[in-house]
Amino acid sequence: MTAEKRFHIGAHAFTAPSLAPGLYLVATPIGNLGDVTLRALETLAAADTIYCEDTRITLRLMERYGLRVPLKALHEHNEAALAPGIIADIEAGKAIAVVSDAGMPLISDPGYRLVKACAAAGVPVTSLPGANAVLAAVQLSGLATDSFHFAGFLPSADSERRHALDDLMEFPHTVVAYESPHRLGDCLADIAARDPARPVAVARELTKLHEEIVRGTAAEVHATLTARETIKGECVVVIAGKPAAEAALDEAQIARIIADAAANLPAGKAAQQVSKLTGLPRDEAFARILKLKGSRP
Repeated sequence: MTAEKRFHIGAHAFTAPSLAPGLYLVATPIGNLGDVTLRALETLAAADTIYCEDTRITLRLMERYGLRVPLKALHEHNEAALAPGIIADIEAGKAIAVVSDAGMPLISDPGYRLVKACAAAGVPVTSLPGANAVLAAVQLSGLATDSFHFAGFLPSADSERRHALDDLMEFPHTVVAYESPHRLGDCLADIAARDPARPVAVARELTKLHEEIVRGTAAEVHATLTARETIKGECVVVIAGKPAAEAALDEAQIARIIADAAANLPAGKAAQQVSKLTGLPRDEAFARILKLKGSRP
């Protein structure tokens, strides 16, 4: 007889519902262990195996909520090799959970190769959303949230990071990137060198005791943080998009933006988006979109 899958929250014990066979991508807290969802706890408790980046880190969450499930390591170096065995286990009727050290699996963390293999094999994959440093940083940045680009971890080599920033800082929308605290000063110096007045926010230690958001121009944020003896904790850098008037788009680029918007949005919404991305007056954008769609104003 199969033992009940249980977990506890404080002094209260719960029995987890059974899971259908499949792969479950489970978001875990990015700092504060209280940010885990009830559905995540139920899923982790009911899983046959939990794959994680570092068993020592995941064990902290397991101990907090009384989870008793076998842990196995899954990281970028063994993921491809493990995928066939995990798929075989699911096809044999097992429920397999995947977590990262913090936040959403696959988002700058392992799991992509496994999910791709599961999709190819027709194995069910379920996402359990939850805490995510990118979204939290965008919310807290004070910068535009309606459209943003996530760049993942910026390159560690100075020349590669500068080349990446040359492109990223031309984007007309907000850019979000992860950065090591040891390289943060150099990264901010590179941003300030390109546009010292560009609004920037740095989110550090999100959801933890020493959470901090530093906002200002690139030059101000660089000066504030590099004046400190050390910078600790995981960091997210949020950079305001380049104003449309400064974007210097050529006609071919504008035409592509109009074509993309016209193909995917109603004329009114497409005109609004084109105006924001290119700086064209909304009426002009609307007229060009209607012309492209073969309509008349």
